[in-house]
Amino acid sequence: MHKPPPTIGPVLTPLAYIAQRWTPSPRTLRRAALSAVVMSVVIIVTGGAVRLTGSGLGCDTWPKCTDDSLIVTSEQGFHGIVEFGNRMLTYVLSAAVGWAIVAARSVKPRRRGLTRLGWVQFWLVMSNAVIGGITVWMGLNPWTVAGHFLAANALLTVAVITWQRTREGDATPRPRVPKPVRKLSWAIAIVSALLIALGTTVTGAGKHAGDSSDVPRMPWDWTDAAHLHAVAAWVVCALAVAMWLVLRVVDAPDDTRARARDLLLVLLAQGGVGYVQYFTGVPEILVGLHMLGSALMWIAVVRLALSMRERPVTAPEIPAQTDPALTTA
Repeated sequence: MHKPPPTIGPVLTPLAYIAQRWTPSPRTLRRAALSAVVMSVVIIVTGGAVRLTGSGLGCDTWPKCTDDSLIVTSEQGFHGIVEFGNRMLTYVLSAAVGWAIVAARSVKPRRRGLTRLGWVQFWLVMSNAVIGGITVWMGLNPWTVAGHFLAANALLTVAVITWQRTREGDATPRPRVPKPVRKLSWAIAIVSALLIALGTTVTGAGKHAGDSSDVPRMPWDWTDAAHLHAVAAWVVCALAVAMWLVLRVVDAPDDTRARARDLLLVLLAQGGVGYVQYFTGVPEILVGLHMLGSALMWIAVVRLALSMRERPVTAPEIPAQTDPALTTA
């Protein structure tokens, strides 16, 4: 006797179930990835708004807003609303990252690398939420605040890479410019990352501690940190100008030269805001604009570095057709 075939099929995960029934268009895939980029920038800017309005301890504990309430209460007033609102935006960010993961998993043929990038974003969101909670528990310790900001930039990095990968194939990357030019792009990325890190030392020692209470500051004068930050900014500008010139000498592709131009424009605007805020006593609105500029600068840096290589899109193989004449011979 033959054993009857099993009547229960393999159990699918929710993502596999969706992927079995839906295939996103290339435009939908790109929009899903872009939504994660946009929300990563939004969470950086709104996180800055929490600090600049003195609302960092608007919710005095985590994950609840108070010891007795999961949400903000009327007693916490404006600062509580600002802090709790920023926490709620984390759910919007999570939804955007989730959409990117679902779209990446559902694309045909399956792109495992793209799905992994989506999951990296997810774990970065979760880890940064924990860092944010630790920051509240530690009374806005400037070192944890800096770590919270840098983790948000790590998320932005992966989100931009994912967005770029949706426009590419999965073949081995091949260079589009000579090796010295690619090394220059990495130099720009490294110095820009240092510039962003130095920016946290300015805010960590500066006037905007994030709360009206006696919040500890980093142990140095904020003006000295600002001067060092400015030196790094000038180095980035010099490297960006060099890149803009070199790309014309080597006759780089038009889109790569456009990325270098975009970076120069962002650096010009960011530098202007930075100097104005320094000489006007770092007003809150300009500090917020500077944080937005920081995110846009980093996006431009990452896009420039990624434009130095390409991954051609390979068309799916079409099964060979059998000649009917041969089958009837």
